[in-house]
Amino acid sequence: MAKVVVDIAGKRPYDVRVAPGILQNLGEALRRLDRNPKALIITDLEVAKHYLNATKASLEDAGYHCSVITVPSGEEAKSVECAAEIWNAMADCKLNRDSLVVALGGGVIGDLAGFTGSTFMRGLPVVQVPTTLLSMVDSSVGGKTAINLEAGKNLVGTFCQPLYVCADIETLQTLPEREWACGCAEIAKSALIDSDDFFFWLCEHADQLAARNADVVQEAVVKSVVFKAQVVAADEQETKGVRECLNYGHTLAHAIETEAGYGVYSHGAAVAEGMRFAARLGVACCGTPLALVETQDHLLDELGLPALDLQADPERLLDLMFSDKKVRSNTLRFVLPRDVGDWEVVSLEPDVVLEHLRAWQQSLSCADQA
Repeated sequence: MAKVVVDIAGKRPYDVRVAPGILQNLGEALRRLDRNPKALIITDLEVAKHYLNATKASLEDAGYHCSVITVPSGEEAKSVECAAEIWNAMADCKLNRDSLVVALGGGVIGDLAGFTGSTFMRGLPVVQVPTTLLSMVDSSVGGKTAINLEAGKNLVGTFCQPLYVCADIETLQTLPEREWACGCAEIAKSALIDSDDFFFWLCEHADQLAARNADVVQEAVVKSVVFKAQVVAADEQETKGVRECLNYGHTLAHAIETEAGYGVYSHGAAVAEGMRFAARLGVACCGTPLALVETQDHLLDELGLPALDLQADPERLLDLMFSDKKVRSNTLRFVLPRDVGDWEVVSLEPDVVLEHLRAWQQSLSCADQA
């Protein structure tokens, strides 16, 4: 079993455990941290079929009295309406400020359970049990929680560091191919931003990660969690400029997801496209080597993340980008790679971004015609 400790100044450190088969020990692990006997599991319909019984049994064997809230699967669950239903259910379950909220599922459940748990009674302790590759390497660690509005993705949220993270890689066996590639995009993002060691290790093992080799999967998850833990420890609430690196690829990605409709493209597919765009933007704005653009493209292709077949109005995408949380003083802020492990945040005027969006859309059209 691998253990990564997330240690943030002024906060209680928490463990991220990564190993096959550790879900069965979840209740025992939590008992060592928490003595309250009440727990609420929040999950979705698809995850519940596979892992709810095992999770509930582990908690009950450790002495917890468990309640369960099940929500529909998919990004649509991250809504104000669904959050309100959960808050009301929490009240009906008579949760108190010591009750545990257990987020069992992917990033949608982690966000939704984290947000509702952190706001009900001004905050309940939240345990993350990620069951997708994306949530293991990204959303379960670091404390960002959010729900969506019609105006954009993740616009209402909190910072809520979990009490504990249990990443059982055996739960990835039932993950659909689309969601597998989605997690690979976040691993690629972390690797490029982190270091030569991580990035070129991933390039060498991309085919094995795509094929779900168990040893490579566990190592990729651990490397990603170590990277994110270091970033979050240095800049928990994105006020020091360090945590902004995690937004690489996300400025365009969120606009794509909003324009296409949540769920049309996976979050990872949108992020991968955002990475392709940002690297090309970097060539023009901060000297990103063309070799890096080509290497990143090849890596994403190998991980099952080809360029999107997307036709969108550049002006509309630009408008959506201005709903992003990273906008400052009427300029858009992009994380751009100067090289592997070397990045900067660049503020760009709208007309500059629009020019590059038009060029990007033209390249997609040419590729489609070819």
